[in-house]
Amino acid sequence: MANIISDETIEYIGILAKLELSGQEKEQARSDMGRMLDYIDRLGELDTSDVEPVSHVFPVHNVFREDVVINGDMREQMLSNAPKQKDGMFVAPRTFA
Repeated sequence: MANIISDETIEYIGILAKLELSGQEKEQARSDMGRMLDYIDRLGELDTSDVEPVSHVFPVHNVFREDVVINGDMREQMLSNAPKQKDGMFVAPRTFA
């Protein structure tokens, strides 16, 4: 499988990763990627016919909760700390002209 990794592929991956690879580094990257692809091929040889498909390794339950207001309307209390306020809102300095 390692022989399908062309010079163009190595160059393209280097560009995507914003790396300038020397000739030796390119050969090392080609070797590493070849080993990864070979390993993936080996995984494809496993008999998984008795393995139930899963989307998560761990059991996943509904992790969402109801959006419940617990501190109520504290607008006046929060605005009391504002240096400036207008019509029930904070007034902040302009950030651009």
